[in-house]
Amino acid sequence: MSSCCGFTIVRNAVKYDYPVIESIKSTLDLCDKFIVLIGEGEDNTEEQIKSINSPKIEIHHSQWDDSLREGGKVLAVETNKAFDLVPHGYDWAFYIQADEVLHEAYIPNIQQAMNQWADKPKVEGLLFKYTHFYGSYDYVGDSRTWYRHEIRIIKNNKQIRSYKDAQGFRKNGKKLKVKPVDAYMYHYGWVKHPKDMKRKKKEVARLWHDEEWIKKHYDDSEEFDYSQIDSIDLFQGTHPQVMQERINRINWKLNLDTSRKNFSLKKRLLYWFEKKTGIRPFEYKNYTII
Repeated sequence: MSSCCGFTIVRNAVKYDYPVIESIKSTLDLCDKFIVLIGEGEDNTEEQIKSINSPKIEIHHSQWDDSLREGGKVLAVETNKAFDLVPHGYDWAFYIQADEVLHEAYIPNIQQAMNQWADKPKVEGLLFKYTHFYGSYDYVGDSRTWYRHEIRIIKNNKQIRSYKDAQGFRKNGKKLKVKPVDAYMYHYGWVKHPKDMKRKKKEVARLWHDEEWIKKHYDDSEEFDYSQIDSIDLFQGTHPQVMQERINRINWKLNLDTSRKNFSLKKRLLYWFEKKTGIRPFEYKNYTII
């Protein structure tokens, strides 16, 4: 049986309504230990993490350098700090972001993959499929805007580093060699009350841009306009069990038009081709499948 240590970074999870509690809980059955690196913030994020009350969780603290705006670099810096806290001796490290939740249905597949590839040095990570929720828990993004795959489990090798804005990983600057795992990560970062989303988008933009850019690109409206999206579809599956309480608390309602497709001709053709074949031409891949 392979061993695994989870890790995540988080700051102001309560203020911006991140489902970090659900995120961590969803991975604990796969992890022997879980590192949480909390950035200095303005709310009671740490108390929320402690409320999980799991002996597997180990909390650490960090001061984010918000001057590292270029490409969201601060997110990679903090992710590397968290990964470096994963002790030697674990085969794998499971990285999950504070707005991602693993569905319990995929735990057996992930465990099997970790056991199968733990002693294979050529396999440097495991590749997950993604479902991106948008606006509410009823809609998912289904266009090229959303990435379809990303690495979330890596070998516990500190030559592996978080890449750019912490979406993926590289080893000595090269793409990781990975095996796909039949498992979906559910991304809930775009599911918030329209007022909360507007505040969150503005705050997150500061990780990339200065105040002049913020003033130029963000108007004074209080609510985020979810209708400005290229394409969405209705979600047909089930949510993770750990998300049910949060879903039951939803206090806004969206009626979005899934038939509306806001595409250029080129993107419309690419969208049609992908729906027909399952193939995404010119897809960016931050990994090498072996």
